[in-house]
Amino acid sequence: MDKSKKLKPKQVYVVASGDLRLSANRVCWPEQTKMESALSTAIKAEGWTPLRAHPYDSKKKHGFIDSQKMGLEVFKNIDPEAPLIVAESVWQYSHHVWPGLSTHRGPILTVANWSGTWPGLVGMLNLNGTLTKAGVNYSTLWSETFKDKFFKDGLRQWLRDGRVIHDQSHVRNAELLKLPDADEQAGREFAQWFKHEKPILGVFDEGCMGMYNAIIPDHLLAGAGVFKERLSQSALYAATMDVPDSDARKVYHWLKRKGIKFNFGSDEETELTEDQVLTQCKMYIAATRIADDFGCGIIGIQYQQGLKDLLPASDLAEGMLNNVDRPPVKCPETGRELFKGEAVTHFNEVDECAGLDALVTYRLWRKLKFPPETTLHDVRWGEYYKGSGVDDFVWLFEISGAVPPAHLVGGYKGAVSERQPPMYFRLGGGTIKGVSKPGWIVWSRVFVMDDKLHCDIGVGKVVALSEKENERRWNETTPQWPVMHTVLPGITRDQMMARHKANHIQVAYAPNEKQAHRAARIKAAAMSGLGIDTYLCGDIKLS
Repeated sequence: MDKSKKLKPKQVYVVASGDLRLSANRVCWPEQTKMESALSTAIKAEGWTPLRAHPYDSKKKHGFIDSQKMGLEVFKNIDPEAPLIVAESVWQYSHHVWPGLSTHRGPILTVANWSGTWPGLVGMLNLNGTLTKAGVNYSTLWSETFKDKFFKDGLRQWLRDGRVIHDQSHVRNAELLKLPDADEQAGREFAQWFKHEKPILGVFDEGCMGMYNAIIPDHLLAGAGVFKERLSQSALYAATMDVPDSDARKVYHWLKRKGIKFNFGSDEETELTEDQVLTQCKMYIAATRIADDFGCGIIGIQYQQGLKDLLPASDLAEGMLNNVDRPPVKCPETGRELFKGEAVTHFNEVDECAGLDALVTYRLWRKLKFPPETTLHDVRWGEYYKGSGVDDFVWLFEISGAVPPAHLVGGYKGAVSERQPPMYFRLGGGTIKGVSKPGWIVWSRVFVMDDKLHCDIGVGKVVALSEKENERRWNETTPQWPVMHTVLPGITRDQMMARHKANHIQVAYAPNEKQAHRAARIKAAAMSGLGIDTYLCGDIKLS
């Protein structure tokens, strides 16, 4: 039975999706209240009245929707025809709200703050990808102050028309473009070979942090020539516990010989300890052996949920797995070295869209004889920067797990392992912290829309910033995590935000600018050959 009350003219609902973890919601709530206050002021300036659809909980000490169960109850009291804003200044779990949004008939607007410290735009991009996959119509906006002309004009348009139209002229359908014959042929031949190989994508439990957009339906994955092996986090935990201490120490000593630095302390609850790292080394060994046992071409560890209550974070293991130069792992029965001379390609947070992309990228880069290491990052934040030979908008891509040392300045010697924040990981675990080396990359994102696979592809330039600016950006975001400072030629900030259908972006280095453009073209032909609707974004040279 519909319990909702009809809103009066020029009234609009506001909801806020939050984390599942109470500690994160409590820490982030003060920032959310500031954001909602600024948003409310902007709405009232247009002659409208915002109505919060769910109250502050004095016992929990926050006012987020913090579960799917709660979200369903909240939406039972919302007029399904009314305009509704999802306001985000934090990381959020999309499945808390998308079931309710899936049947909402009124205009929907997702809104995020623009902040590195409070990753509302990361959460909003994930929700946007989820709504896109689910076929839910929505509009989207973002702002640093909620007073700028871009935001106010967009809000006014949505309140008046029920939608916001953004410039997406940077996007070109690859099928309508004339690529060089050699690039087209190379991509199509790769696609034929790839589909013949029928690689296996191993997933340690699907749906990390409610990321519905990160799950590829089996029929779409199979259409691209890839087949899913559903693995269990409990099996990974059991296998991790079975690894002998001596094997873990061999991995640990290998890392120390390579020059990685560990910022150790003595307090298990707040500092990194050697025992945490040794357990991470065991997880690395266990994951490699499971990948070999099941014949996986790529694996994904869930990372945030389930395992976080049993093991330290998987960051260190993930970065090692994604690196061609990594500690050797042998079969305990035969002594055979597993995946010798290869990375055990890994996709963080079991984002299967990133996983498919990484699998294609790694194997294509091998064919092109490029360094094949690849990783996803969060599209975390960005600002205009002038200095150190840079005069452009510079994105900060950042992710905790999966970044290979090969991407960092100095490789292993340039990496530092620091403890994951206790707010997220009670049992700790070390990251692989570093700065991504300057150079040219190909970036991409696979996403689901209209029950089809799509892929955006572009080129980017990773730039070196001053030490002072780098430290400032680290401190503005998460200083324990690796970063990539990137310029995206031919794409403005707002074009990128309007188009991108996920919080994650996939990256891989090319030897130089010319080869980055060539690789992007070949990859576009390859993705199209796999039956994926493919688009070139920004300034990509077609010859």
